[in-house]
Amino acid sequence: MQRPRPLAVLLAAVLAAGGLLATVPAAQAADVELARNGGFEAGLTDWSCTAGSGAVISSPVHGGTKALQATPAGSDNAKCSQTISVQPNSAYTLSGWVRGSYVYLGASGTGTTDVSTWTQSAPDWQKLSTTFRTGASTTSVTIYTHGWYGTAAYQADDLSLIGPGGTPVQVPAAPTGLTAGTPTSTTIPLSWSAVPGATRYTVYRGTTQVTTVSGTSATVSGLTPATAYTFQVTAGNSAGDSPKSAAVTATTTSGGGEPGGDLPAHALVGYLHASFANGSGYTRMADVPESWDIINLAFGEPTSVTSGDIRFKLCPQTECPGVESEAEFKAAIDAKQAAGKKVLISIGGQNGQVQLASTAARDAFVASVSKIINEYGLDGLDIDFEGHSLSLQTGDTDFRNPTSPVIVNLIQAIKTLKAKYGSKFVLTMAPETFFVQLGYQYYGSGPWGGQDPRAGAYLPVIHALRDDLTLLHVQDYNSGSIMGLDNQYHSMGGADFHIAMTDMLLTGFPVAGNADRVFPALRPEQVAIGLPASTNAGNGHTSPAEVNKALDCLTKKTNCGTYQTHGTWPTLRGLMTWSINWDRFNGWEFSRNFDAYRW
Repeated sequence: MQRPRPLAVLLAAVLAAGGLLATVPAAQAADVELARNGGFEAGLTDWSCTAGSGAVISSPVHGGTKALQATPAGSDNAKCSQTISVQPNSAYTLSGWVRGSYVYLGASGTGTTDVSTWTQSAPDWQKLSTTFRTGASTTSVTIYTHGWYGTAAYQADDLSLIGPGGTPVQVPAAPTGLTAGTPTSTTIPLSWSAVPGATRYTVYRGTTQVTTVSGTSATVSGLTPATAYTFQVTAGNSAGDSPKSAAVTATTTSGGGEPGGDLPAHALVGYLHASFANGSGYTRMADVPESWDIINLAFGEPTSVTSGDIRFKLCPQTECPGVESEAEFKAAIDAKQAAGKKVLISIGGQNGQVQLASTAARDAFVASVSKIINEYGLDGLDIDFEGHSLSLQTGDTDFRNPTSPVIVNLIQAIKTLKAKYGSKFVLTMAPETFFVQLGYQYYGSGPWGGQDPRAGAYLPVIHALRDDLTLLHVQDYNSGSIMGLDNQYHSMGGADFHIAMTDMLLTGFPVAGNADRVFPALRPEQVAIGLPASTNAGNGHTSPAEVNKALDCLTKKTNCGTYQTHGTWPTLRGLMTWSINWDRFNGWEFSRNFDAYRW
């Protein structure tokens, strides 16, 4: 027996039969996932984080294998955002998982009421969710997450925006206006016009992709002097990459080849305590093993801090029993050079403060250093200015155009020595991290004064001499924690510190956070990692296993840990250590490990 139909159904049938039932509206666009790379499995692709505050980590994660970690710093709340195409007059649900204190999730540009939600404290993953409706003419919204000022890093993962999709993102047009700036012997600066809808630009040298940037300029480094290069650029976004731009050709200047000449592809640099003893024992020049490719004689020191008059003499026999005679020392230098080794005089050190505050001191420096080089037949000079040797005067804020006398005079003195001895002159530098990588955060006394005027003070010297510089080996020891390009602080003693500090040199960085004053990357052949040879030699000793991890990451992109480098540099020059004497004291562990690793 058929069951009676409900009244409503019968009424609908009657109305339909009489043509009185209204037509059902057409279905709206289906709700879909609109957030791109919401799980950060593709790194920071499609996301933009303020002041480089964001990084991708592999632990902790909520889902998949990656998550976002962003760190507020100063007046920056570490905001990471993504702009998404949407439909007008439509409902959307925004959600995501977060960890940390005072973490926000929100949407702006909705055309109605912008929304956000937050958690005061999420020691473990907590889901945040909110909804909004777009305005009558809204076609895109920006979703974001951020922390709060002065708080620790926060994590976010599996961010999602559900709702009807908007107009598909279009592949941008090819860039126009590509021009080359003034080349050096190893670099060529490029610039081009912005392309609507582009979130990245990729630079090609011939058919080789050399870098990807978010702005409209890039400096291509690591080039050969007196050589013509052709470049093109593409514009890209989440939809793909444009065709290549029109090509531009530029020629590097004549630089006489690699500064310093014929070093091995991968070199070991060590300091030899030639003028003093400090508990490690005296090592005769003739007894330095073949492992060492550059031997820096420590130290040439000034007669007074401001004289510029540098003196060097062998350690006295009363302090160093077994010291060789001057004649034996010079003969041993000749033998090392005949075997292809370089022997340099290192100026400064911990106790040798050198301030070339006057032109008279500059000229005395040139004359006295030349005398030492000539007397011992040396291959060049190592600058190991520490302490208060270099500082920036108030108002000296642009590393590209220094005005402080101690900086300007040092640059002029070294250029004079380089011109005197020619292209084979080896020039190395051994600054502390305080004088180089700290410049990412602070430079000199700062725009308003009050900062340490020594912060970043080596940067103008390195930059002015980059075409003359054979090797930079920053001392990755006796250092406080330093912020890397991931905006995280890194501490001595493990692979992570050396990876982060070296990545800064090989990637370049904005000085004091100023995007208009970027310290350009050095060539990997110009960079070595500085480490103590043993626990006795200095704070920050790194075990051989951790040293090898750092080399693996930088040269092969393996064993990188949580820090993500901005490139892979198989031509990284090598390692420097303090010192040959301390390595001997420690059974030659440092040099033997490097010999076994040489790639």
